[in-house]
Amino acid sequence: MKCVAITSAKQLNIKDIEEPKLENGDVLIAVKKTGICGSDIHYWEAGAPVGMVMGHEYVGTVLDPNGCEDLKVGDRVTALPISPCGHCSACLSGNPQYCLETWNHATGLSLDYPGGLAPKMKIRSDMIIKVPDSVSDEEAAMVEPTAVGLHAIHLADIKVGDKVLIIGGGIIGLVSAMFAKSEGASYVALSETNAARGQKSVDLQVADEWFDAKENILEKMYQKIPNGFDKVIECCGNAPAVSTALSAVKPGGSVILVGVSLGPIQVPTAIAVTRELTVKGAIAYTKDEFKTCIDLMANKQIDVLKFLSKIVGLSQVQASYEELTSGTSDVIKILVDPNQE
Repeated sequence: MKCVAITSAKQLNIKDIEEPKLENGDVLIAVKKTGICGSDIHYWEAGAPVGMVMGHEYVGTVLDPNGCEDLKVGDRVTALPISPCGHCSACLSGNPQYCLETWNHATGLSLDYPGGLAPKMKIRSDMIIKVPDSVSDEEAAMVEPTAVGLHAIHLADIKVGDKVLIIGGGIIGLVSAMFAKSEGASYVALSETNAARGQKSVDLQVADEWFDAKENILEKMYQKIPNGFDKVIECCGNAPAVSTALSAVKPGGSVILVGVSLGPIQVPTAIAVTRELTVKGAIAYTKDEFKTCIDLMANKQIDVLKFLSKIVGLSQVQASYEELTSGTSDVIKILVDPNQE
């Protein structure tokens, strides 16, 4: 079957791979839609591991339940793409994102479990969640990044009236801004180097204002919020973004680090020390948060389709990665239909 795989730094190509071979606990699905994620872009930029088929945000229909009694052929499903052991203290406490095995065999993030940039894929039956009829394929393919944003907001513990800064206007940043408003934040600002994305956050009504990160951003922020923001959600992972996060939050405030850097970065820790800041990392989500996002979509309590920019076929995936990293496009979320070339 045709798929899109990593071939070198910033290069993806269409190639043929064998159909998935099921083992105990695996379920075979036909992929309907899969999303391009910010973490996928890190792998694309690094060009490794060569041969990996990405795509860990997906929706599909069951082709072979492989003995799973809760599923039947034709069921529409999505799944947590992680690979927790299921028996450690993290897993038993409902926090599989802490499990030491969570990313070892993650779907679309490892070589042994190719992801949704292919028309068929195998997924772990214990990670599967059925998709209600009231949730569209496009929404279901966006549950995973939505859950990342929800987890960040839960860690931030936003209170009614809080002033919140979101750093980064990708899908995680915009979803985080959306949830910050729903939690009662009285003012949500967004920082971006890409003016098109920054303005889009305001146009989509998830941010009240955006600041150009290429300018003297802290001076402008403190003119608006003299005491600093109550909470900052950092969704970029680079040194300037983290430094801005630490500098923009008020003394005693909280910074949630959602963005990931693949290498070490330098940040002004003296600011965190002298202001007694709470700095937390945020990784993935709990299974309950994943389910909550599906429920919110099913009950029409959130609208994630406004973040969907386009749906492409396999032949357009390489160009989509280039557009997402151009720094000028207002594209937020691109979904891929792996059944189309």
